Amino acid sequence: MEEYSGEVKPHALFVAIPFQGHFTPSANLAVLLAARGFIVTFVTTEAFHQQILASSVTGADVFAGARSRGLDIRHELVSDGRLQSPAKDERPLHNLAFALLHLMSPHVEQLIMKLSAGGDGDTPVDVLVADSYFVWPSTLAKRFGIPYVSFWTEPALVFALFYHLPLLLPPPEDRTATITRVGRIPGVPAIEPRDLVSFFHTPEASSLTLQMIGKAFEEAKAADFVLCNTVEELEAGTVAALQEYYSGARFYSIGPITDFSGGAISTSIFPASDSSRWLDAMPPRSVLYISFGSAVQIAGGVLSSGVRFLWVLRHGSEQLPEGFEEASLGRGLVVPWCRQREVLLHPAVGGFLTHCGWNSVLESMWCGVPMLCFPQAADQPTNRKLVVEVRAGIDIGGAGEVVRAEVAKAIDGLMGGEVGGEVRREMERVRKVLVSAVAPDGSSSRNITRFVEELTRDLSEKKIRS
Repeated sequence: MEEYSGEVKPHALFVAIPFQGHFTPSANLAVLLAARGFIVTFVTTEAFHQQILASSVTGADVFAGARSRGLDIRHELVSDGRLQSPAKDERPLHNLAFALLHLMSPHVEQLIMKLSAGGDGDTPVDVLVADSYFVWPSTLAKRFGIPYVSFWTEPALVFALFYHLPLLLPPPEDRTATITRVGRIPGVPAIEPRDLVSFFHTPEASSLTLQMIGKAFEEAKAADFVLCNTVEELEAGTVAALQEYYSGARFYSIGPITDFSGGAISTSIFPASDSSRWLDAMPPRSVLYISFGSAVQIAGGVLSSGVRFLWVLRHGSEQLPEGFEEASLGRGLVVPWCRQREVLLHPAVGGFLTHCGWNSVLESMWCGVPMLCFPQAADQPTNRKLVVEVRAGIDIGGAGEVVRAEVAKAIDGLMGGEVGGEVRREMERVRKVLVSAVAPDGSSSRNITRFVEELTRDLSEKKIRS
C-alpha cells in the first residue's frame, strides 16, 4: 500500500485496548493509516507500556522503525484509571476491564485537550479512532466535534451478533435461561447456540460482560465509520448487511490487518524463543504447531498421534500432564513464546492446533496452514464456525467435548491423511483470497482508500463550514 506524499495531514488519535490480541492489529493499523497520510498519535496505558518494557522485545519505542521510514506516528501514555498498583490488584482482569471501560475516558479527554492547545509541536486532533469495545468513544468524539472511527478487531460475524444483541438475549423475565435456539439475525447465516460467543453461555445472560458489550455497541452504532479486520470475500453476506445498517458505505472490511510495516514494529509483549533451528531439521509439513494453554485430552491426543509438534505454552498456563515431555522426547519442542507468523511460514509446519483467536486464524490463513479448531472462550467458538465453513480447518470440539482418541485421529487425518490433503487445497484457495484482498486492486485496499477519501472529504467540509 503506497505511502502518502501530500502536504496537509489529518491528525488521528488512536486509542488501543491494552491486550495482546487487540494491541497487535491496532498497532499495525496505525502504521497503515500513517502510510495513507495521517499523523497518528497512538495511545496505550502506562501499565501496558511497562509490560512492553519488561518483555525486552520492543524496547521503549514501538514505532521507532516505522518513524525511520518517514511515518508520523507518535506514542502517548495515559492512566487506565486504576488507583492501586496493578501488581497489588487482587482482581486484575475484572478491575482492569472496569477501568478501561469507565475510568479511562477522562484521561483520553485530557490528552485531546492538551494536543489541541498546540504546544511543543502538538497539533489538534481531527478524528478519534478507538477499539469498538470501549463504551465512551462516540460520546467523547461528539464532545469535541470530531468524527469517531470504530475499529473492530474480530470478524464481521461477531460484530453482527453484538449489533443485534437484543435478539439473542433471553426474555427479561428469565435472564437465567439457557439459549437453546437462535432466531434470524440479519446478515448471519444459520448459527447454533454452541457457535455463539461464550459470553452468551454465562449463568445469567444479563451479566456485566454483556451489559458492557451492549453499551459499547450503542457507541459503535453512533460511529461515523467502522473499520473491520476481515476480508469482504470471506463474509460477503454479513458485511453487506452491516453496510446496509451503516447507510451503505460506512462499514469497511479492511483485513487482514497484518504487518504492513515490513518489520518496522514489533507488537509482542512476551520474549520470543527462536525455534527455527529445530524446525529446519524437520521434514516438510511434518510439524503440528500448537499455541494455547494445555488441556488433558489435547495433550493425550498429541501423544497418541505420534506427530512431531511445536507447542507454545506460556509460563503461568495450565501445565502439561506429568511425563508428557519425556514421552514426546525427540519429536516435540515446548517453548514459552514464539514469533507465530515466522513459525507458520516455515516449510516444516503442516498444521495448526488453535483455540481460534481471530488474529491466529487470519495469520494461519495468510500463511496457508490448515487448522484444527479447539475453541475455549470469547469469540473463539464463532471464529471456529467461520474457519470450518470456508473449509480452512477441522472442528475437533471444545473442552469437555472430545476424548484422546478423537484428537489423535483428527491430528493424523490433518497431517497425513486424505482429509488433510483436501483441507490444504481449500486453505490455499483461502490464502489467495487474503493475499488478493490487500493487493493494490484488492477489496481491502479499495475499502481503505474509500475510507480515507470519505473521511478527508468530511474533514474538509467541516473546515469550510467553520
